[in-house]
Amino acid sequence: MSTLLLLLLLSNSCRLGQSMSREEKLKLRNQVVEMFDHAYSNYMDHAYPADELMPLTCRGRVRGQEPSRGDVDDALGKFSLTLIDTLDTLVLLNKTTEFEEAVRRVLRDVRLDNDIVVSVFETNIRVLGGLLGGHSMAVMLKDTGYHMQWYQDELLHMAKDVGLRLLPAFNTSSGLPYPRVNLKHGLRSPESRTGTETDTCTACAGTIILEFAALSRFTGDPVFEVHARRALDFLWEKRQRNSNLVGTTINIHSGEWVRRDSGVGAGIDSYYEYLLKAYILLGDDLFLQRFNIHYASIMKYISQPPLLLDVHIHKPLLPARTWMDSLLAFFPGLQVLKGDIRPAIETHEMLYQVTKKHNFLPEAFTTDFRVHWAQHPLRPEFAESTYFLYKATKDPYYLEVGRTVLDNLNRFARVPCGFAAMKDVRTGSHEDRMDSFFLAEMFKYLFLLFAEEEDLTFNVEDYIFTTEAHLLPLSLSTAPHAPSPANTTVQAPSLPHLSAYVKSLWSEEELDDSNFDWTCPNTRLLFPDPAFPRNLRDPIRSAVDKSCPRPAIHREPGMGRPPLRAQDFMANNPDHLELLRRMGVSLIHLKDGRVQLVQHATQAVSAVAAEDGMRFMQEMMELSSQQQKEQLPPRAVQIVSHPFFGRVVLTSGPAQFGTDLSKSITGVRGFVTVAEPYSGCAELSNAAFVQGRIALLQRGQCMFAEKARHIMKAGAIGGIVIDDNEGSSSDTAPLFQMAGDGRNTDDVTLPLLFLFYKEGNILLEALKEYREVEVLLSDKARDRGRDVQEEEEDCSTDQTSPVPAATLDQSHVRTVEQDESAPHNEEVTPEEDVGPAIKRNPEPEEEPEVDKDSSRKSVEAMMADWREDLEAFQQMEDEL
Repeated sequence: MSTLLLLLLLSNSCRLGQSMSREEKLKLRNQVVEMFDHAYSNYMDHAYPADELMPLTCRGRVRGQEPSRGDVDDALGKFSLTLIDTLDTLVLLNKTTEFEEAVRRVLRDVRLDNDIVVSVFETNIRVLGGLLGGHSMAVMLKDTGYHMQWYQDELLHMAKDVGLRLLPAFNTSSGLPYPRVNLKHGLRSPESRTGTETDTCTACAGTIILEFAALSRFTGDPVFEVHARRALDFLWEKRQRNSNLVGTTINIHSGEWVRRDSGVGAGIDSYYEYLLKAYILLGDDLFLQRFNIHYASIMKYISQPPLLLDVHIHKPLLPARTWMDSLLAFFPGLQVLKGDIRPAIETHEMLYQVTKKHNFLPEAFTTDFRVHWAQHPLRPEFAESTYFLYKATKDPYYLEVGRTVLDNLNRFARVPCGFAAMKDVRTGSHEDRMDSFFLAEMFKYLFLLFAEEEDLTFNVEDYIFTTEAHLLPLSLSTAPHAPSPANTTVQAPSLPHLSAYVKSLWSEEELDDSNFDWTCPNTRLLFPDPAFPRNLRDPIRSAVDKSCPRPAIHREPGMGRPPLRAQDFMANNPDHLELLRRMGVSLIHLKDGRVQLVQHATQAVSAVAAEDGMRFMQEMMELSSQQQKEQLPPRAVQIVSHPFFGRVVLTSGPAQFGTDLSKSITGVRGFVTVAEPYSGCAELSNAAFVQGRIALLQRGQCMFAEKARHIMKAGAIGGIVIDDNEGSSSDTAPLFQMAGDGRNTDDVTLPLLFLFYKEGNILLEALKEYREVEVLLSDKARDRGRDVQEEEEDCSTDQTSPVPAATLDQSHVRTVEQDESAPHNEEVTPEEDVGPAIKRNPEPEEEPEVDKDSSRKSVEAMMADWREDLEAFQQMEDEL
């Protein structure tokens, strides 16, 4: 029986590992082009000349006319960002006519002297990189003699204009650039953010060299390359000399590390990428030497195949967090360029398991594949690594991975006016956002994944991809360039093709075992065995195995006891309290019954014990965050009737009673109608209209359970409670579970969901305009544009078992309830909370105050407090 089941599983494995026919690849390649056309044409029709398309509302995003999104908006400079970012994508996809028209539009319409503050990093990689990539393509096409014969380096002139506008940001004693600059005024801007900031991220300062060096070599003006090299030199000098790692945030004046956590994801990612690619593009051995030193430390401390976890640069054996962010998905692709294929395969497979579980990579996810941050802004890094792994291995498995990416984009992100970012991968709800990198990167890598050599009008191996996937010619390695720090000229290696470089890294003849001393294990035997990649992937499908464990932390003599784990902690256990005391952690019982933990590192019995205490506090923070996510599972209200067809998904909160939609395969589907009275606090006068439908109710005046009973009596099949607090939204307010009324609620057998005002108003407006509106209440959205009750066959999720995680003691999990009769500002106050509250360190002599609002404290605020605690500890540590 078991043998038969195994054979069935192997035969029904979604064709993974089998070869893909040329016809099927052609079909997928054409699908990529159709999807690009859908996104690009909607940008041009509904958004241009705005910077970005807002695909849900079918209009352009113009900075200052839409509500501010904070730092995200610093990419927008009123310079038609998406069009510039997409120029070389048009050529790669054989859209030469469209490219020529796009170049004419850029030259005619785009202004660069706008009085607006922009991100130096984003403007460099998207605008400067986009113009240089467009120039490279224009020159290539002109040389063929068929297209762009009128072109006279106009894009290059614009690129130099952009470079000159960014140069004032480098006017610092260190050479590290300010994070922002005003396009018109430089640092002398009416806006205080320019010229006054002190900190920047490592990636922001270290992701300049490709674009600036290309600009110098295209124009013959060395000033840009000189400044980019100076910034890289400074970052290299400020690395932590023992670990050879860099932190995430640095002070641009003093060079002090502001954030000392180190990884390969957000804040650092493209710094490492540009060191290796600068060697490939510019031929300077110095960049390769630096990259190799960093890479050895990454593989020694950060890599726990298949995981990549942040550590502290001064204490690299001390983990900084237990979750990963989606930006690290680029790293397997970089490892392919390095030639270290085995860990690339392993990490990519882990990322694929997360993708199969959640349809997309969440912005952050835990080591057992659970969501940490639920957004997904259509990032291309996973597709990038998929392409590079296919290029290196020719394993058809990666073609099937690409098919999964395509299918998920069409099923879950496609909307009538383009593709919309995912607001929550768990529910399938959307955000009115389509970033320019979606067109600049995603479609390049997917097209190249499925394209045959004859599908390309030029040899892509003569170019290198920037971090924004812009194409810069490798011939720049022979162009005049800035002198190295020692005023010596480094001979550029012969790199006629990028593939030739990559192949040389793993060819049998040229492998040097010392180059792989830090890998786990050696990659020397990877080729030519075609089954080897599959042998690496198979174990990861069933469990994420930490095959490269860290060396054990040496403990001081006399400690005698292992550190206490957060999930094991019991506040009434004397041994646990003694362990806390030794680690410098004190426990305070608050008047409201909660427990507060505070650590003073100087009160620990030793430095090692203080580290244990910090680790315990971090675990407790992760546990608290995890519990909040577990107790507030989002639900989806999906509008499935014409003209929405499932494309509009509203994030909603569940009730603690009634039908549990997470246990329902099909959800509950029905037409909506407004209850009368709208409050639902009395017997309904329109019961005949409510019967067999989903009732819409307004929050207030009575308990949620009472509303549910009234609509049940009228024959409703479900209910949606809409917040009456104008302006509330799931974007800004945490979801909560609607509580019962203190009585037994077993009699409530229909589902009841809660929508904040913004989401509820979308539903009410749809009902007002179309009269008959059908919705699906479920745990997550079903396919758009199809029968939403149709269950899709998923051959991958069942094969995935998350990494074994510490089991939570359910006594820690608090129940968030809401009394409908209470004022709105007390809606999520817990009835009881037996979990610990972690706060910033008060002075030792202070009497702790009872924080009545702490139970409503957001995860973001708690994490901010934790970071301050960590920084304070590190500062004290440095002073000792």
